[in-house]
Amino acid sequence: MKLVYPAVFTPYEDESGGYAVEFPDLTGCVTGGDSMAEAVFMAEDAASGWVLTELEDGNKAPEATAINEVATEEGQFVSLIALDMDAYAAKYGSNAVKKTLTIPAWLNTFVEQNGISCSKVLQDALSKMAQVR
Repeated sequence: MKLVYPAVFTPYEDESGGYAVEFPDLTGCVTGGDSMAEAVFMAEDAASGWVLTELEDGNKAPEATAINEVATEEGQFVSLIALDMDAYAAKYGSNAVKKTLTIPAWLNTFVEQNGISCSKVLQDALSKMAQVR
């Protein structure tokens, strides 16, 4: 699942070149970095972790506010942060749910003969379906 959220960047007051970053759509999701590159990297990581926690708790990912609707104060700016939730969940996700499925015997024979992982096929298909919605 790919998601994009607007993030508000606020330069540090000490003129060190760093930024604080907050997400209007992800309550309490705040991070920062000592450079623009670090702030963007940290923003992607923080937002991905926030959304993954929501998904693992059975909630939906929040809808993103349109970038032109995000209010800022003087000195702040808004940028979009892209999240690859499939990659993040594969690396950091902790919750797994066991599901039992039934397939025809002939298909099971095919699966076994070809070394196919039904779990992997099902995860890939469901992830693809989640992206479409």
